[in-house]
Amino acid sequence: MTKVRIGTRGSQLALWQADKVALLIKKQHPGTITDLVKIKTTGDKILDSPLSKIGDKGLFVKEIENALIKREIDIAVHSAKDMPTEIPAGLILTAYLKRDDPSDALISADGRTLDELREGAVIGTSSLRRRAQLLAYRPDLRFVDLRGNVDTRLRKLKEEKLDAILLSGAGLTRLGMGDKITERIPASIVVPAVGQGLIVIEAREEDRKTLDFVEFMNDRDTAVCVKAERAFSDSIGGGCQVPMGALAVLEDGTMKLKAVVASLDGETLLRAEIDGPAEDGEALGRELAERMKDMGAAEILDEIRRENC
Repeated sequence: MTKVRIGTRGSQLALWQADKVALLIKKQHPGTITDLVKIKTTGDKILDSPLSKIGDKGLFVKEIENALIKREIDIAVHSAKDMPTEIPAGLILTAYLKRDDPSDALISADGRTLDELREGAVIGTSSLRRRAQLLAYRPDLRFVDLRGNVDTRLRKLKEEKLDAILLSGAGLTRLGMGDKITERIPASIVVPAVGQGLIVIEAREEDRKTLDFVEFMNDRDTAVCVKAERAFSDSIGGGCQVPMGALAVLEDGTMKLKAVVASLDGETLLRAEIDGPAEDGEALGRELAERMKDMGAAEILDEIRRENC
């Protein structure tokens, strides 16, 4: 293989991620030519509506997957948190790059931490997951929907006189903006999105040559953890934009998986954890989902879907 066509969104962060994959390929396979193919997705085209009102988690990947199916690209590079649990027939998530810090990051206008923000502070975020969990922690907070790339959101922090905004800490760090982070929110307050903080590569399942070509990028520990999180999401029914999060970590061969499901107003917030052998990660994810259903998670999510999906 002398040329690899890499499908990616055209945002600054997406291009950074695709460039990273291209550099890794060139280092591992000297002489390879990489071609970045920028593809605009539905989520990139519609910027004037909340994500929860315009579709499911496939908003940022469907068009790229279509290009992969049509053989217009050889691999697709995604943020794992954008990936639906159901992958189109014939495609496969083949490599999970080593995960960066998955936490959400608070950027405040005046350097105040979450606990220090004034009563009734206004926070910008497009995520129902972040909003619901922060409301459970601080019911006095107010929220406005915030869309656009990182630069746009940082600009709106000042222009719209917001007290703070919430973004992915990993994304800010990748763009060299880690110094703008006021506070990384611990998972004890806000559980991250499934797959947050990592890059995943998608390819055609029958394309064995390409699968073997990119296998070196797969971090096994990361893959085990994210597959557990995705198994939880799939079992709980998290396809639409809903206030749900899950995070798996490994400690001495043991997986610890925590998850949260919340009502939109944050008044009902269900948390649960499970641990077990790392090799049983996906089974642990499914078991945790069943436990949370017994706690009432299914009813919460069904009601939210009726209103937002």
